Amino acid sequence: MLLEYEAVLKREQNRLGRDLSTVDRLIDDVAARANRHTVYYLIRPFLSDPGDEFIMELAVASASEYLVTHNRDDFRDAGRFGVGVVTPGEFLRIIGELT
Repeated sequence: MLLEYEAVLKREQNRLGRDLSTVDRLIDDVAARANRHTVYYLIRPFLSDPGDEFIMELAVASASEYLVTHNRDDFRDAGRFGVGVVTPGEFLRIIGELT
């Protein structure tokens, strides 16, 4: 997952107004604070986009209540595994940070 974040941030760094060293520091900080887990729970193939399978597996393995994404359609059957799929705005409303 961290590699996915790094790739997106580096691809979008100019649009975000950040330089690569800022992205590298953020990724290094997240890696230093992260709790690493081996994911043994494989549900593949389950999603229409094979590139999203690991995200669904992470959500299930970590017993996540929500999967936060703008791509709700890609995870429309996540409820079968007890994972709700919400947009960032919906999640902020759920946790009380947005009205």
